[in-house]
Amino acid sequence: MSPRKHTLVRLALVAFFGLGFLVLAPGVAQAEGEQVSGTVQTSRSGPIADVGIEVTTPAGEEIDSVTTDERGRWVVDVPGPGEYVVTLDADDLPDGVELAGENTRTVTVDEGRRQAVIIGLSDGSREAGSGQIRAVQLFVDGIRFGLLIAMAAVGLSLIFGTTGLTNFAHGELVTIGAVAAWFINVQGGVPLIWSALIAMLVGAAVGALNELGLWRPLRRRGTGLIAALVVSIGLSLLLRYLVQVVYGGRSSPYRGVGGSQVVDYGVFRLSNADLVSIIISVVVLVLVALMLQRTKIGKAMRAVADNRDLAASSGIDVNRVILVVWMMGGALAALGGVLLGMSDQVQWDMGFRLLLLMFAGVTLGGLGTAYGALLGSLIVGVFVQMSTLVIPNDIKYVGGLLLLIVILVIRPQGILGSRVRVG
Repeated sequence: MSPRKHTLVRLALVAFFGLGFLVLAPGVAQAEGEQVSGTVQTSRSGPIADVGIEVTTPAGEEIDSVTTDERGRWVVDVPGPGEYVVTLDADDLPDGVELAGENTRTVTVDEGRRQAVIIGLSDGSREAGSGQIRAVQLFVDGIRFGLLIAMAAVGLSLIFGTTGLTNFAHGELVTIGAVAAWFINVQGGVPLIWSALIAMLVGAAVGALNELGLWRPLRRRGTGLIAALVVSIGLSLLLRYLVQVVYGGRSSPYRGVGGSQVVDYGVFRLSNADLVSIIISVVVLVLVALMLQRTKIGKAMRAVADNRDLAASSGIDVNRVILVVWMMGGALAALGGVLLGMSDQVQWDMGFRLLLLMFAGVTLGGLGTAYGALLGSLIVGVFVQMSTLVIPNDIKYVGGLLLLIVILVIRPQGILGSRVRVG
């Protein structure tokens, strides 16, 4: 078996068991202290604002009463671990939206955890025989989600192609970009578009520091790929919890994101924020493709990814190319984090939760190829969202890895990858 296939199998095993941990442990700490939270929305009506939520003890003692924000989200701090009763005020629901069951839920909150609460709503979409419309809605959501994955996965794939490094700290570049934009936007009062551009510069700088301060010295020392992989896992843990110390465990939106305005396009609905996210993702990915095809540095990147030794013997400055790849990968990951924060709010571990799907997309498309990362990420995003037609939403990420396993069995080199012959 070739070294690339060895790496492919290792990556698949790590991703499989890593996502298994993520699915089996949904209560990963995301908050300072104990909280209950949720989102009030339907597939057709979108997020519903100003709906009353009351949290009480099982004995009826009121803890707090809140209303949902413009994105339908709500969060309540509770005094400690234990059982709590969450009640939704059905009178606040808009016309056409009804409860799909009881308006109360009893949940158990573990120490130091945030417990998600789901109260079923119905807007008549299923009763209207709109299974096809629901499928179209999920397909559009999958395209949006796949583009977000691709934004970060392109850099991950190029880093692997040029250095051979499986970088488990790449998800933290996503988080750093989102958190940097949040501080600039919310704390600094800078418009989000400029905050995103500054966050991309921060991401590029962090990527450059990664290369110059850590990975280049390790390559000069002849550090093996397995040792480098372990180092990347340690770096991931360091950066993740450093972000938690600086940012905290809260989940916060950007300022001035009008996510509550949902536009009906006939067979699907899309918020303005999600539409902007799709447009930006497409434009940026097209520009990246043109850069790889038309510019001198882009051709050098592809040459180094194909054969680093041959590229060096041809006069290409390999170290300079790798530095540019790290900077571009950091900038793209940061932008992906900002776009993800627009739809899911900013959280300290958001990049970690996206990381395994990035690996799935990169491996599915073909390791080391930017176009493979784009294609694989789109397939993973669509498959994950469409899988909720037949499986619960809570375990939808499993579908992405199941697809990955099937591809590894049928075509181990990925969709756009090429077989490598040894000997």
